[in-house]
Amino acid sequence: MSGDMNCIRKATVQDASRLAEILVFTKRMNYRSIFRNDKVSFGEIQVLPLAQEYIENKEKLESIWVYDDEFVKGMLHVENGWIHELYVDSFFQNQGIGARLIGFAIEKLHAKNLMVLEKNHAAIRFYRAHGFSMTKDRRLEEGTEEFVVRMER
Repeated sequence: MSGDMNCIRKATVQDASRLAEILVFTKRMNYRSIFRNDKVSFGEIQVLPLAQEYIENKEKLESIWVYDDEFVKGMLHVENGWIHELYVDSFFQNQGIGARLIGFAIEKLHAKNLMVLEKNHAAIRFYRAHGFSMTKDRRLEEGTEEFVVRMER
């Protein structure tokens, strides 16, 4: 696995639009069926404003890593041992990119915790397969009626 880690690098401003694209489309694909809020999915969550956010606030990129072989196919956001985001472009899922990113998070960034939507069964299965376990620590996701639960390694 470590041989593939040379595809993982720190995000740069040049990655802003690709990061925004991956985040927006993957969140729509994964969360629309859970939240059922098209106003958020297609109104509030937009590629251009998110890309501009990264460009104008470069410090946000300091804790973001990308999986890049030819172009960016996945992203990872880790701070203080917490995985905040791990997304792989829908077109490139099931190719081991998520496994490489989480391996990097665990081995190089010492990630031990994350929050996951209780109804996101695919993500929970993925994290369990990589050594994370559910805890009893759960709370409402801000502004929604859905719960997130902490997983730890």
